[in-house]
Amino acid sequence: MKTRILLIEDDENITELVRYNLERSNYVVDTAMDGEEGLMRASEEAPDLILLDWMLPNLSGLEICRRLRRSPETANVPIIMLTARADEPDRIRGLETGADDYVTKPFSPKELIARIQAVLRRVRPALAGQKLSFEDISLDNVSHRVMRGDVLIHLGPTEYRLLRHFMENPGRVFSREQLLDSVWGHDVYVEPRTVDVHIRRLRKAINVNGLTDYIRTVRSAGYALDSRR
Repeated sequence: MKTRILLIEDDENITELVRYNLERSNYVVDTAMDGEEGLMRASEEAPDLILLDWMLPNLSGLEICRRLRRSPETANVPIIMLTARADEPDRIRGLETGADDYVTKPFSPKELIARIQAVLRRVRPALAGQKLSFEDISLDNVSHRVMRGDVLIHLGPTEYRLLRHFMENPGRVFSREQLLDSVWGHDVYVEPRTVDVHIRRLRKAINVNGLTDYIRTVRSAGYALDSRR
């Protein structure tokens, strides 16, 4: 599954430059020309990472960043700010608002891609081939072994992909449709209720011996891997 990036930028030349270079690097790129459109796109389907221009019409990048961080759907999506503001106080404001990194204009496409890869490695360790862990659950992407404490968990292929997706995005709520796209793929037709069946199987497999159920059902929204109750 390719990493999907949402670029919120009102400069058409920068948009095309970034899109061209990211697509060459095998990313899927969605674009929005203003803050309202960007917020709408992010809420419809949370991307893997957001590139956010500071100076946008109507809503500033800082305000968009604040709203993205307040929304449950995008609270944990990594954000890289793009801006011509190079002063230290401005960089600090951007980071304190919730941005994960800060790239000043003009920037080289190679630098931007390197920053994207670095941020994704921090927030989605699976992209770097590392083990994933959440509370007492661990998942090894190389051996495809899942452990709950000292107990080896046996999962079917779909349940494994579901768990990996949740562990790559802890705390984020995914609708059935989003899970279908991310786990089954856009080109496979599966009834949304099929997700519920596989969630039940995953729960049964990992909640051995009555252990805590970390898969949270969010009414009218979907599912999340979350230790909060």
